[in-house]
Amino acid sequence: MATVSSVTVGKLAPLLRPTRTACSSFSISKMGFHFKAIGNTVTESVVPTRKFVVRAARTLSQGPSLGFRPPQFQLPEPLTGNVWNLDDFETYPALLVMFICNHCPFVKHLKKDIVKLTNFYMKKGLAVVAISSNSVATHPQDGPQFMAEEAKLFNYPFPYLYDESQDVARDFGAVCTPEFFLFKKDGRRPFELVYHGQFDDSRPSNNVPVNGRDLSLAIDCVLSGQLVPSVQKPSVGCSIKWHPETNV
Repeated sequence: MATVSSVTVGKLAPLLRPTRTACSSFSISKMGFHFKAIGNTVTESVVPTRKFVVRAARTLSQGPSLGFRPPQFQLPEPLTGNVWNLDDFETYPALLVMFICNHCPFVKHLKKDIVKLTNFYMKKGLAVVAISSNSVATHPQDGPQFMAEEAKLFNYPFPYLYDESQDVARDFGAVCTPEFFLFKKDGRRPFELVYHGQFDDSRPSNNVPVNGRDLSLAIDCVLSGQLVPSVQKPSVGCSIKWHPETNV
């Protein structure tokens, strides 16, 4: 179970969640949240106690337009050995697909907050899956063995899948980590993309507190049947590490 400190506020604290407002009148003050630990073994504070310099190249998400339908995939989950495909999420009203990895500073900066946010919304009907597509030839620390360790260490509530061929990343048009694709589903209609943007304005070295505002707003809109704002800031992160022989 995640431990939430006494300073936790906003919509990610179930007992403190205020009355929901319309998506168009979203207030950032509702979304502020801080917490001390995720899982049983992680004790670092979300807000870093000292400054550090991020040397990774910055890549902005681009890819498909809103309305894009997610491609079929069939990928293994290193932690459990299970194989997942798109049809496994067919009964859910919304699906969040995240391209992440182990080593990227931008992912590390948000990792515990991603766990907190997904834990909260999965209880409300959101399906979530994370995918790592990085080449182990150039970044062995992103390989399946370390993915399994990462998922266990941080108590990922979602399957963390390995895209060894990188075909799924290419099919989605993913280019960076983290990168977020939020799909909605109306009845028997296929999933369609309604949000492809950032988690929030926080970056590893810009001293902006993590609050999950942008992604949380989009999820709230989908789960409440409202339109997701069409103005969406792209996600910023490390480039996906393509296999050397097929570098793009």
